[in-house]
Amino acid sequence: MAARNFSRCLTTTLLHEGGFVNDPADPGGATNMGITRNTLAGWRDAAVSVDDVRRLTRAEAGAIYRRRYWELVGCDRLPEGVDLAVFDYAVNSGVERASQALQAALGVTEDGIVGPDTLRAAQEQEPRAVILALCAGRRGFLRRLRIFTRFGRGWLRRVAAVEAVALTMTRPRPPVSRLLQLENETMNHSKSIVESRTIWANVVGLAALAASVFGFNTHGLDQPAVVEAILNGVAGVSFVASTIFRVKATKALG
Repeated sequence: MAARNFSRCLTTTLLHEGGFVNDPADPGGATNMGITRNTLAGWRDAAVSVDDVRRLTRAEAGAIYRRRYWELVGCDRLPEGVDLAVFDYAVNSGVERASQALQAALGVTEDGIVGPDTLRAAQEQEPRAVILALCAGRRGFLRRLRIFTRFGRGWLRRVAAVEAVALTMTRPRPPVSRLLQLENETMNHSKSIVESRTIWANVVGLAALAASVFGFNTHGLDQPAVVEAILNGVAGVSFVASTIFRVKATKALG
């Protein structure tokens, strides 16, 4: 699950948020790692100074990002890669907008709430396709902003960088046909060993010899019949195992 991916995603996002700045022209005022003075005050439920913002630790910034962004867009339950794409979008443009963009990419109701239906759709769809659709939608949103001509180039560089990292996090699922081919190859190799009449005849012979050493009478043992019974049992177990594997593979990849 993607819960373990938070630290890596946070690192990627912080690369774009940068460190401490206090630009008089910035309406957000003093900001550190993307956390504004007002955001920090709301988090601590107390007034904070510019120096408080300057001294903000990565650990506290991470806690804010996890609680106020990561968890609200359901990243713990999203596929790896998709989590980064929607998390960075939320940090940059707001949780509700990022949630709706994710839902648009998935083709589900765009209510801005990442609930069971959204999460189910995210698990059922190919992660790479979702990331590409999500980032394409994000670019479209940015291009519609009035100040795109001033900041657009930097915004698009950020989206492209996040998209590239997100795609490296995905684990493409092989098609069912390839998975079943691998299963057949494995099964056939195993059958060549466990269904070998010669091997089982030797095993039964050695077992009979060992039993006679310990005083058991094995003269009346019908070794060919024992071997045949073992082979029938192995064939039955192999069939059941193959069937279970195919059912699970089909469900997992469907």
